[in-house]
Amino acid sequence: MSHRAAVGIGTGRQPSARWIATATAATVLTFLLAPFAALVFATDWHDFHFAPGDLAAIRVSLFYSALALVLVVLAGTPLAWWLAHYHYRGKWLVDALLLLPLLTPPLAMGILLSSFYGPYSAVGGLFSQAGLYLTNTAPAFVLAQIYGAMPYYVLAARAAFEGVPEELEQISRTLGRNRWQTFWWVTLPLARLGLTAGVALAWVRAMGEFGIVLIVAYFPQGIPVKLWVNLEDMGLSAVYPLLWVFFLVAVPLPLWLGLRSRRQGMF
Repeated sequence: MSHRAAVGIGTGRQPSARWIATATAATVLTFLLAPFAALVFATDWHDFHFAPGDLAAIRVSLFYSALALVLVVLAGTPLAWWLAHYHYRGKWLVDALLLLPLLTPPLAMGILLSSFYGPYSAVGGLFSQAGLYLTNTAPAFVLAQIYGAMPYYVLAARAAFEGVPEELEQISRTLGRNRWQTFWWVTLPLARLGLTAGVALAWVRAMGEFGIVLIVAYFPQGIPVKLWVNLEDMGLSAVYPLLWVFFLVAVPLPLWLGLRSRRQGMF
């Protein structure tokens, strides 16, 4: 058997495999994107209008999601850097505990938060005495978004920090820069693409969080809870305008970062 025959070149087998792979990929892509096409055709474009309270829900989601995102980045970046750089006995246990909020179903996570921060718990009682109520308030809304988004950001940021060659950080230290200067001038620029991907993931998670918010902060209503209320009260046609807003404000950033990452060979 010749080498060309062994690899399938010129025998007709390789083009067939390529066509089968292409057809399979097209089928899977069509399967994944079909619901979005349904959104286009199901929307009543001649009577496109928001339901009462939709604009307020949009403002709530945009403002508090941005606030939650800032807090997630400020708190999650040091944690991710620490996880990426320090090695010690029992680190596997910390890794497992980090995954716990991520693996917990959102509704269950909301119940846990309500049990821990609710007004009848010890911790919630202390906050209440200080004038900070963590149920059905704006702080409760932000708290729920943080719990929904932070695990995703920390995992992405940790992977980004682990991808920075330690040799470059050591060279920076030997040149006289302290740990903070090395982080700011070497680690952060090299990890920026992974960090921005983490920010994008956290943004989508914060904007779209429903299960935790439903339990902890039904009020003020953001876009996910208002979608559910519109569906229950007015029917399916009342949710499409708000769905379009969600896709327009939440999805473009992750899509742009994903395309940019692909061009730079990150994935």
